[in-house]
Amino acid sequence: MSFESLNLNPAILQALAASGYNEPTPVQARAIPEAIANRDLMVSAPTGTGKTAAFVLPALQRLAQPSARPGRGPRVLVLTPTRELALQVTAVVDAYSRFMHRLRTGTVLGGMPYPKQRRLLDQPLDILVATPGRLIDFMDQGRVDFSRIEMLVLDEADRMLDMGFIQPVEKIAAAMPAGRQVLLFSATLDGNIARLARTLLRNPRLIEVAASKAYHENIEQRVHHVDDGGHKRKLLDYLLADTDLNQAIVFTATKRGADKLAEDLHGRGHAAAALHGDMNQSQRNRTLSRLRSGSVRVLVATDVAARGIDVSTITHVINYDLPKVAEDYVHRIGRTGRAGAGGIAISFAAPDDSSQLRQIERFTGNQIQVHVVPGLEPKVKARSDFSGASRKPYRGQAGTRRGDSGAQARRDSGRGSGNRRAGRAFV
Repeated sequence: MSFESLNLNPAILQALAASGYNEPTPVQARAIPEAIANRDLMVSAPTGTGKTAAFVLPALQRLAQPSARPGRGPRVLVLTPTRELALQVTAVVDAYSRFMHRLRTGTVLGGMPYPKQRRLLDQPLDILVATPGRLIDFMDQGRVDFSRIEMLVLDEADRMLDMGFIQPVEKIAAAMPAGRQVLLFSATLDGNIARLARTLLRNPRLIEVAASKAYHENIEQRVHHVDDGGHKRKLLDYLLADTDLNQAIVFTATKRGADKLAEDLHGRGHAAAALHGDMNQSQRNRTLSRLRSGSVRVLVATDVAARGIDVSTITHVINYDLPKVAEDYVHRIGRTGRAGAGGIAISFAAPDDSSQLRQIERFTGNQIQVHVVPGLEPKVKARSDFSGASRKPYRGQAGTRRGDSGAQARRDSGRGSGNRRAGRAFV
């Protein structure tokens, strides 16, 4: 199947071709025709499968036709849980609308000055990308005109609900015209997501692509048992010395922990920086720009801050602290192995992390392989109920780690290929 077969506007096809894309991914092939047919959608698709374009392209297709309603307000609203994801969606809109005339896009999010965003909302808009909290602020000030809304997109709806945005999302949706189309994208479609969908969507089409539990087959997953914080730091130093590690995201449980670890790594000579929700947007943008340019090799981040990061040169994810929620583990490791490239996800697990590790293994349906580093073995032997996986030695660096030449080749094929189709994630 080609994008031409989806009957997209010629200006959109021109932008896709200029970006090097000719064929839709599975989620795009299924979602785009349904969305263009004005059907509400519930879509479950993991990151890196092209889900952003799966709603951006139908939105642009709709905007290629003039609005039937006069006014200045946006015709399409995209809600995202985090600032980084909002900026990523905006970048995708800009890329695929480059040949469309007079299409106006705006971004409203926390951490940015209010006056500039007020001026933005006073101008005519076609697409507005926003985080719920800041958008509610402007709604309460009477600054938002939803009278022309034709499409509402909820991106990573599960994360929005996890962050406590269910009431703001419902309030935003209630302020829109009754006939608007709703496209809901989420890693899971059960629980609170199903309840939200019953409230907001009309006879939605269900599309599920590569369920999270079966995803990330191209990512090698390992666990190292650790005794304490000192043992963690020694193992982290060892892993960061690996010449196969191009760039890594190291996840911590708290913002303070991210700052402390990043400062500690920087002091030990690593090109490290922290990223978390207490940083203002200009700080976050600078840090992400340094990551993309390669001047930051190790990004120490919290779950929310790293959501939406799409950098194809990240070869490793290290869970310095295990996530409290098993589903967050899937989102974390999805920061590597983008667009089919290989990746490595390493988790540190202390004795009191046993229940979290078991939950992760049950959720993913995957028994994570235990690895040990000679000279850095845990002093306390892992309990039999800690993990059923067998223990494997960490056999050196520079490509001799597993003796798996095929997996090594997959990692090498995705490294240093920022301008090649195989090394880029279609977002």
